[in-house]
Amino acid sequence: MHNYRYNSNNKWRKPLHMMCLLLGIVLLISACGQAQKPSSATDSNIGSNAGSNSGQSSSSPEQNTAPLQEEVQEEVDPVQEQLSSLTLEEKIGQMILAGVQGTMLDDQAKQMITNQKVGGIIFYANNVSTLEGTAMFVQSIKEANQFNPVPIFMSVDQEGGKVSRMPETVESIPSSKKVGETKDSALAETMGELLARQVQLAGFNVDFAPVLDVNSNPKNPVIGDRSFGSSAELVSRMGIAEMKGLRSEGIIPVVKHFPGHGDTSVDSHLDLPVVNKTEKQLAELEWIPFQAAVKEQVEAVMVAHILFPKLDPDHPASLSDVIIGEHLRDKFKYDGVVITDDLSMGAIAKNFKLDQAALATVKAGSDILLVAHSYESAKTIFDTLISAVKSGEISESRIDESVYRILALKQQYKLSDNQKASGDLKQLNADIVDWRKQIDAR
Repeated sequence: MHNYRYNSNNKWRKPLHMMCLLLGIVLLISACGQAQKPSSATDSNIGSNAGSNSGQSSSSPEQNTAPLQEEVQEEVDPVQEQLSSLTLEEKIGQMILAGVQGTMLDDQAKQMITNQKVGGIIFYANNVSTLEGTAMFVQSIKEANQFNPVPIFMSVDQEGGKVSRMPETVESIPSSKKVGETKDSALAETMGELLARQVQLAGFNVDFAPVLDVNSNPKNPVIGDRSFGSSAELVSRMGIAEMKGLRSEGIIPVVKHFPGHGDTSVDSHLDLPVVNKTEKQLAELEWIPFQAAVKEQVEAVMVAHILFPKLDPDHPASLSDVIIGEHLRDKFKYDGVVITDDLSMGAIAKNFKLDQAALATVKAGSDILLVAHSYESAKTIFDTLISAVKSGEISESRIDESVYRILALKQQYKLSDNQKASGDLKQLNADIVDWRKQIDAR
């Protein structure tokens, strides 16, 4: 009996053991399934919140593609996107900065904005009336441009000293030379801030300042006290400070007049100056302030109408591939906006036809062609560049390079044609008076 019970126990123990083992496996699988349910439910809710279809598995495509979609969105270039939306005519228009007549928007100016779609307007002294009247004129141009896809540059030469476009109700700012004599870059930076606040009173968004010319020729008829001084170090330090002051107030600065107008004895408004300096000589003086500005990522550089025969015997700087392309672009590594000085000035008008000058400067690497005092001149440039692209003389990709830079600058400063004149005249005048006292005390 003892052996039978033993055998009998062994006989049933093995099946019982197997049953327990199977039951344990079933319970374990059940437990795992229950543990997964909350996770599965959570995933389902995520899918539902993301707008997924019911019945999709917990590892829905939305979850897998969402990071990819974000990555794609990050890679979109808003400047390229805007550029791609423009017609050839709209792109060419962006490369023209034109003058206007009188102190109110006339029909010709409206037609120029509508037909040539110019990217910018410059005001001179004859365009300025009262502060209120000038602000209304600027605003009327912005309103006329709202039918175009890109906001317009509204620019002015407001340097201080003898080059001032502000009405008499705005306190004056002394010349760069007077500020330079203090050797105090903090005062130069304040100068930039005050200039910016001045032009904002009329609704401008671009100031053709600071002057980075080194006044090395006492007989210079065009620069003189517009320069901070005769030392490249001083001009660099004070000029960069002024540039930063303008920039800090939301006004786009344009440094001028590259490669340097300080050693000329002829006024380029009247005829073509010639400077017989070598590259080495220019690098030791004239170029130093401009190289400093490039290092500070200056937004725009104006190029002068000066012939440097030892660099390029055939073209003034403003039309020269050697000076703009090889030096400013390649050697200085400058990829910002390049603007010509006014192409209607005597230095160009007496030596080149306007259409020839327009083609030459674009081929050299200029982005914006400044042409003042004549609506017909703006139309000539527009028609010339359109024809050049259509004939293949200039590639559309070359136009795109310039327009990309222009659009990037406008986007950087968040320009809008809805931006109106702003500022407190009384407070600004008080601040200018206080600042001038600091200048006089030095």
